[in-house]
Amino acid sequence: MKGILCSAVIFVAGLTAAPVLAETTSQTVYKYKHWEVEAVAFDDGSYACLAEVDDTTDSFTLWVYQDNTVKLQFYSTSWDFGEGDTADLQIKIGNRSPWSLNAAELYQNSILFDLPDSSQGVNFIKEVAQGSRLFLNTASGEPVMEYSLAGSKASIAALGECSDQL
Repeated sequence: MKGILCSAVIFVAGLTAAPVLAETTSQTVYKYKHWEVEAVAFDDGSYACLAEVDDTTDSFTLWVYQDNTVKLQFYSTSWDFGEGDTADLQIKIGNRSPWSLNAAELYQNSILFDLPDSSQGVNFIKEVAQGSRLFLNTASGEPVMEYSLAGSKASIAALGECSDQL
């Protein structure tokens, strides 16, 4: 993990010294099983870290921004929501009780949701780290998408180290 920390520090430090960026830049700082953790610099000068389970057409991503906002993103090339709608959904991790995502933002190919800055948000991330499967469902429990969480414990730890460098 020490190497992750060094990579993230070097990446963020190098971007901080750069002039305003013309485009988004990212660097992979950790990769394990189904997960990839990246440090990201946006063209507005802000930074984030992400941990993502990606199978090319569908992905589940945890974003951590400089202001410690944590956002969930579910992405699929098969979705086309347009802009400005919301939906109530559920996330179920393994056999645990479902989490409600009330008023999740539907935007083009993504479902976006800000985790609360509370013990509930922390508990959700802990469940992801300990889980093996994540199920995205409608509010009534109908399946929408399923993701493997293999390697999540180490990847969530790497996400934490990366975000500490922001």
